[in-house]
Amino acid sequence: MTITLHLFRNDLRLLDNPALTHAAQNGSHLIPLYVLDERVTGKTRFGFPKTGPHRQRFLRESLSQLDKSLQANGSGLLVATGRPHEIIASLCDAMDISLVTFQEEIAPEEKETERAIREVLSARGISLRTFRSFTLFHPDDLPMPVSGTPDVFTQFRKRVEKYSEIRPALPAPEFPPLPPLPESLEHAPGTIGTGKASLDHALPQTYTEPDPRAAIVFRGGEDQALARLDHYFWKTDELQKYKFKRNGLLGPDYSSKFSAWLANGCLSPRTIHDQVKLYESERKKNVSTYWLIFELIWRDYFHFIMEKYGARLFHRDGLSSEPGSWSTDPERFQKWRDGETGIPFIDANMRELAATGYMSNRGRQNVASYLSKYLGIDWRMGAEWFESMLIDYDVHSNWGNWAYVSGVGNDPRDRYFHILNQARKYDPKGDYVRHWLPELAGLPEEHIHEPWKTVHPPAAYPGQLIDFEQTVKRLSGP
Repeated sequence: MTITLHLFRNDLRLLDNPALTHAAQNGSHLIPLYVLDERVTGKTRFGFPKTGPHRQRFLRESLSQLDKSLQANGSGLLVATGRPHEIIASLCDAMDISLVTFQEEIAPEEKETERAIREVLSARGISLRTFRSFTLFHPDDLPMPVSGTPDVFTQFRKRVEKYSEIRPALPAPEFPPLPPLPESLEHAPGTIGTGKASLDHALPQTYTEPDPRAAIVFRGGEDQALARLDHYFWKTDELQKYKFKRNGLLGPDYSSKFSAWLANGCLSPRTIHDQVKLYESERKKNVSTYWLIFELIWRDYFHFIMEKYGARLFHRDGLSSEPGSWSTDPERFQKWRDGETGIPFIDANMRELAATGYMSNRGRQNVASYLSKYLGIDWRMGAEWFESMLIDYDVHSNWGNWAYVSGVGNDPRDRYFHILNQARKYDPKGDYVRHWLPELAGLPEEHIHEPWKTVHPPAAYPGQLIDFEQTVKRLSGP
């Protein structure tokens, strides 16, 4: 009996999973393993739960669906709590495991986890194979080494579009059965088991159901991801309109909404790419079908930038060579976090995040600009709050975008967002603001984004945290 082990990380899927496929094809028995570790259960630097209630729900649903899919293929998911290298060591000591596989990741905490696993396996003479499958472009197919990734996105995009090929997505493999688990594992560190009982122990259902006001109810799992792709491409043809609707704020189809499934690995970017190409050949090819791939290239870019710079992207000054002056004012941060800044467009977005775990791309740019540029608060506090709250938290895109908007990342221009102009452009009638701030529902259109200009501002809504006009003058410079 030849036993292989695949450690699931941010690759909670069967389709286009090269590490899982390799493990399945190289053993008579396979252990599919997920470890709920400190990256999920711990705290951030500023003390927020790393995985808030919305992320917990989505992760639990994704793992439950993964287990069902594996069971349907004659296998099942082993769930454990603890440190991955300790769990894997226990399994290797109790069973004759010959090979371990996992998806390689590049953020500092994830790399530290990998280092510990490598040491455990090396000490036991057990083979390890790692694969890169988080990005659209495989790093081996880039026209430059990752260390040479350009610091300007447009340069990166033009080079990969001209010189790189995208590999086709892999089908799901056939799965060998789970081996019997020895009783000695009952005394191993952490909790190790299969099925719903183990998942209930690892991730108790202590969260509430999705808010009915949400633009879309995200449900975790590969099946849900593929259903969303089918809906957005084939059932509604919304893909044809993507470029022109992607800055929307209300409703399920103003954007693809693939990000949560991509972040958790329930959906592969290469699967999306293959479906876009099929759609272009069978339905229509236009600027919107290209633009969806364009956005996946942005996702790749932040991944490779993090690989290039490593822990530097988590420093206060980010990639900037100039030391910044940042506040950590807890009262102002709390007002921003709770959606009580007195700027309706900011508050509506922050309340949507708190209620649903999601926020539009347009909203994210504006609330990040307000926190870092208008309030001057340490941008990492905002990035960590997003880490806790966002269903679609992706360490590379989240930290890359926060640094970018805050002026310490890959934006060659130190810009700020004029919040009122953005609100008027993307929420001209105030429908989005009224949806999330019902206390402003009675305001006329001309005052919905500036309630302080009304004769009698709504008593239930807070006044401005800072003077907006004066702050814009300061940001605009002489």
